[in-house]
Amino acid sequence: MAYPMYEVDWSVLPPEQNRRFNPAFNIATIKQVVNEAIERVRMPTPTRLRDLIRQIRAARTAAEERSVVNKECAYIRSTFREEDSVWRCRNIAKLLYIHMLGYPAHFGQLECLKLIASPRFTDKRVGYLGAMLLLDERQDVHLLITNCLKNDLNSNTQFVVGLALCTLGAIASPEMARDLASEVERLIKSPNAYIKKKAALCAFRIIRRVPDLMEMFLPATRSLLTEKNHGVLITGVTLITEMCENSPDTLNHFKKIVPNLVRILKNLILAGYSPEHDVSGVSDPFLQVKILRLLRILGKNDAEASEAMNDILAQVATNTETSKNVGNTILYETVLSIMDIKSESSLRVLAINILGRFLLNNDKNIRYVALNTLLRTVHVDTSAVQRHRTTILECLKDPDVSIRRRAMELSFALVNGQNIRSMMKELLTFLERSDPEFKAHCSSAMVLAAERYAPSNKWHLDTLFRVFLKAGNYLRDDTVSSTIQIVSSAPMERQAYASMRLWTALERSAISGDATEKQPLVQVAAWTIGEYGDLLVSEASNAISMVDEDGFDDFTRPSEEYVIDIYQKLLWSTQLSITTKEYLLLSLAKLSTRFTTQPSQDKIRVIIDTFGSHIHIELQQRGVELSQLYRQHAHLRPALLERMPALEAPGPAGRDDDQEPPSSPTSLPASPTRPLPDQDALLDLIIGSDSLTNGDVEHQPTQAAPTNNNTSSNDILDLLSGLDLSSPAPAPAVSVANNNAAPPAPASLLLDGLFTAHQSEQIAQAELPSVVALDKNGLRITLDVQRAAGGDAALTMRASNSTASTLTDFLFQAAVPRTFRLDMMSPSATVLPPQGEITQVLKVNNPTRSALRLRIRVSYNVDGNPVLEQAEVNNFPADLFN
Repeated sequence: MAYPMYEVDWSVLPPEQNRRFNPAFNIATIKQVVNEAIERVRMPTPTRLRDLIRQIRAARTAAEERSVVNKECAYIRSTFREEDSVWRCRNIAKLLYIHMLGYPAHFGQLECLKLIASPRFTDKRVGYLGAMLLLDERQDVHLLITNCLKNDLNSNTQFVVGLALCTLGAIASPEMARDLASEVERLIKSPNAYIKKKAALCAFRIIRRVPDLMEMFLPATRSLLTEKNHGVLITGVTLITEMCENSPDTLNHFKKIVPNLVRILKNLILAGYSPEHDVSGVSDPFLQVKILRLLRILGKNDAEASEAMNDILAQVATNTETSKNVGNTILYETVLSIMDIKSESSLRVLAINILGRFLLNNDKNIRYVALNTLLRTVHVDTSAVQRHRTTILECLKDPDVSIRRRAMELSFALVNGQNIRSMMKELLTFLERSDPEFKAHCSSAMVLAAERYAPSNKWHLDTLFRVFLKAGNYLRDDTVSSTIQIVSSAPMERQAYASMRLWTALERSAISGDATEKQPLVQVAAWTIGEYGDLLVSEASNAISMVDEDGFDDFTRPSEEYVIDIYQKLLWSTQLSITTKEYLLLSLAKLSTRFTTQPSQDKIRVIIDTFGSHIHIELQQRGVELSQLYRQHAHLRPALLERMPALEAPGPAGRDDDQEPPSSPTSLPASPTRPLPDQDALLDLIIGSDSLTNGDVEHQPTQAAPTNNNTSSNDILDLLSGLDLSSPAPAPAVSVANNNAAPPAPASLLLDGLFTAHQSEQIAQAELPSVVALDKNGLRITLDVQRAAGGDAALTMRASNSTASTLTDFLFQAAVPRTFRLDMMSPSATVLPPQGEITQVLKVNNPTRSALRLRIRVSYNVDGNPVLEQAEVNNFPADLFN
């Protein structure tokens, strides 16, 4: 024995590298070595992999790169035709690199199988790598590898077994997994730690592909937690986590191991320095994170298991070092576990305080994670999150756009009746300097917050006016109509105050020339001044005493002529939209009955007459009709243009000034705006025909702002599929609420259509039983049925959320057969918090008095995952339309 001192090291080498002491090293082996040497001399040496990489990287153009690749692929194909090529391993390695560049390499699949069948470890390694990259279960060659895998799983060399396990986990089809699962289960029980952890990871992949094989691995999996090797422990915890997530029965089975997991985690925390597992002063953070995640799954909705892990979670939260990112990772996972299990209230406060400390971290990624987690847990313990309100508001000034977005959403979730004033000041400041992408969402949420938590109607109006000023054209469309309703239902002195506030804003916008950027404000101001212009110019009005926080006591009462001059300047503007000019023109006509001097009357008449020849048909029609009120219909003008009655509120009545603010800490559901899409030709065809109607048509009152229609034609066609649309009875045409002007009406109806005040339909008081339309996954949708005037029906959709998650982007759609007409009002919100409710009114017209059938579709996002539910409702009361 020439080298006895190296015998131990040689014994662990692969057989082909240990020929000095290999028993199979006989005459046949010597002949093989000689033949390989002759083959190398006879055949030219192929390009090495590193040389091929240099050639490809040196290519200056894509064509030059393709030329190099095609030339090399042609050479590799020629060598594959040889029965026994000594360069097969090198050629496959080059082919895999070519495959990584995106070029076809499927012709090397069979050569990979030849390398796998080779007795050499180096050949097997490249062959298995090629199999994982080039093969999948759609290829027939995939079936030929099963026998090679089975042979290598029984190999005496642990590295060969490891290669086979890695390949099986990567490319296993359901059939291959069933064939080799017993071999993997046997290897999990192996005394070799290297093989055991590889087998556990392979079992993890097999269970993910074929969940039915889970029971086979249950006995062997539990024993993995008794191992001292950290590699085996982490793979065992990973395997158990996958089992528990996929099977409730398995979850109950593994709840017995909670004490074992607690003991392992405690040992990791209390263990001293271990160079093998230490990462930045923390003992094996990867294993700690895996165990914490498994504890979160086992303790969810289980008081007993949660009680067993409360102490260890508190220890982890208090003893983990926070100066390094590794410690913050463990703390983050600890917080998630505390908030998901049935933990004690003090422990939840500790978790939220940890997130509060994260908000002060210099790393913006940690701040984002903290805001995102607080947003998900704010409904669990709102009072604890409120303590960090100041820090959250500071994040609104962060230069990172993602952090500002999450801070904005969390700020709205913290709004309640107690902090509404202070929160609105901060959010108004944020709205003023925010990017355009934030203004739409922020302004909509502020309007909802003011409506829900306003301490008084005066404060509500002041806040809405500030939002109008700062949000500009980014306001949601229905904000205009809701603000008009609030003004119309207010007392007279507050209406005078509103007209003065809005006049000041309108005057400044007209003088500065930025009215085009604040058109919703111009529309509300035009309506208010048109209705209450007499209070604006009257000296008898005492609303001037209502001083607000912006120092409104500097108001100067305008003259009638000056008001008309401002109107004329705005009407002559070429930048304002047609809708805004419609508001201004009708408001100017109403001022003719509010102002008393003859010069004002004459000036108004001249301006209105000029619109009789306007290029836009809608404005021309209004100009002609209004001009008639100064001629043959002059005696009708005072009655037609009299002040409108108070508009009916769509929700609960507004609060008085002395009413206490609501004390509920429920967070505000933020309602994202929906952008106006391009008009869809197919949608026009469907809605404009007289054959069918759908639930995306929205009713538009006379004074309400236009409403966006954002439903695509595909949604409508999908929703209408399955309903009976073949009834021969004719149905009235459906009008869609959009920003386009309505077509001219018959001459006899022109004046009525312009000036008759909108009268809401009075719902009959007879109560009918509610209908459950959908009850699935914690979402319950009911339809409250009521008879309306004229034999119609009114359905109130109520969506309630009994889950612990917030449902965002909530959208309710409905469709009816073509013999019906369906109008849908705007929903109360698009975000449905836990234990919250969204309402939406549907009005159904049924000329034929046939039974009502309704097809509904509900879409929303929960925890970032889109959900779509669809159902048909046909159990309405038989006498609904009688």
